[in-house]
Amino acid sequence: MMTQPCPSGASPDEADAFLAAHPEVEAIDIVLHDSNGIGRGKIIRRHELSALYRSGRHMPISILGLDVVGEDVHETGLIWDQGDGDLRAWPVPGSLKPLHNTSPARAEVLLSLYHLDGTPMGSDPRHALARQVEAFAQRGLKPAGAFELEFFLLDPAPGPDGRMRPARDVLDGRASAKTEVYSVDHLHGMLPLFSDIYAGAEKAGIRAETLISEYAPGQYELTLDYRKDVMQAADDLIRLKRIVRAQARAHGVTATFMAKPVQDYAGSGMHLHVSLQDAAGVNVFAEAPGAGWTEMLLHALGGLRATMGEAMLVFAPHLNSWRRFSNQSYAPVSTAWGVNNRSVALRVPEGARAARRIEHRPAGVDANPYLVAATVLAGILHGLDKRLDPGPETTGNAYAEDPDGPAIPRDWNEAIKAARGSDFLKAALGEEMHRTFTAVKAAEYARVAAWVNAVDYELYLHTI
Repeated sequence: MMTQPCPSGASPDEADAFLAAHPEVEAIDIVLHDSNGIGRGKIIRRHELSALYRSGRHMPISILGLDVVGEDVHETGLIWDQGDGDLRAWPVPGSLKPLHNTSPARAEVLLSLYHLDGTPMGSDPRHALARQVEAFAQRGLKPAGAFELEFFLLDPAPGPDGRMRPARDVLDGRASAKTEVYSVDHLHGMLPLFSDIYAGAEKAGIRAETLISEYAPGQYELTLDYRKDVMQAADDLIRLKRIVRAQARAHGVTATFMAKPVQDYAGSGMHLHVSLQDAAGVNVFAEAPGAGWTEMLLHALGGLRATMGEAMLVFAPHLNSWRRFSNQSYAPVSTAWGVNNRSVALRVPEGARAARRIEHRPAGVDANPYLVAATVLAGILHGLDKRLDPGPETTGNAYAEDPDGPAIPRDWNEAIKAARGSDFLKAALGEEMHRTFTAVKAAEYARVAAWVNAVDYELYLHTI
């Protein structure tokens, strides 16, 4: 079998060792992620795995030009403008892992897309993040971080009113419509499901940690171990979403990562905790004992504030995303920053100086973690290069008006317009990823705007 140079750095030895260690695995999900963070790819048989590592796998270029329902978006320039030709997908090193609770046994490997000459395909979100990581490497810095994963567990069938309702406990079928925030006993009813989620995470090499019952009926949060490599943090998050969804389905409930699935309660965020380490592994955001905040931390906050308006489409990419933003909902409505304050967009958590970090709170759990991380890093770099002042810390309620803060869009359409005209976002994502992402969002907006839905009938059918 002819072996081609692998631009991702994956070695055929990884595939050979995996097959030898896992004789039970019969098939492998090969998955790359589009601009919406949706996994696209194929299921291959065991005997095909070695060829994937030695020669890559042809995938149509259009696979990265799809909207949220899997339809071609011609405005991306990835469909007929290029004849929908094949490119080559290659495995991400270290990402080949067995899947929990599959019968027959399966595994999963993440892919990245490359041109046939081995150069990265610019509309692959993972490459967008890799570009920003490399920009920091050129400055002798390495971004570290972790995402928080919030989600809802819902009954597969809607209630009598047609709305989605919290799932019954998988342990004994008990139902609850209470908020149950931080209730430990409430978690017990879902323990069989959560045990499978933890087992799936362990097989994937993901260090899933604290589990809580969040601030809405049926809402939960999983925290993830802080990674020294922010790319690994994004890989963790996108894989864990797939694990949660699959294990929930196996237990007869629906896991959803909509930003706002329930009208009257808080939505689900995807907070990114991020810091920077120098060549010696020292956190450059950490202040000296008894000193004030470092200039690096303040300039990073300044950059994130200054660029947030242009970047909001990345953090809130769907119509439903914008339903999450409302006063006193634990979702920020301004660019304010503060210390140990959950009403702000940019929070500096209390804690040990060595662990000093920024908690970036605007993104919903429906956002693409690769694009979120790439955009956040670009915002930090903008602040460091321009030595931007973040302005005064917010010490009280950030949901009050912030007349001196940078403007942010107030709805999806405004965010799309801001993103399409943004030189910052074009530089953050790369021109090709920026064109693809904004074209997909514009096409989705047109689809939603033309949709005659239940709200139209409720408001207008018998009224006007």
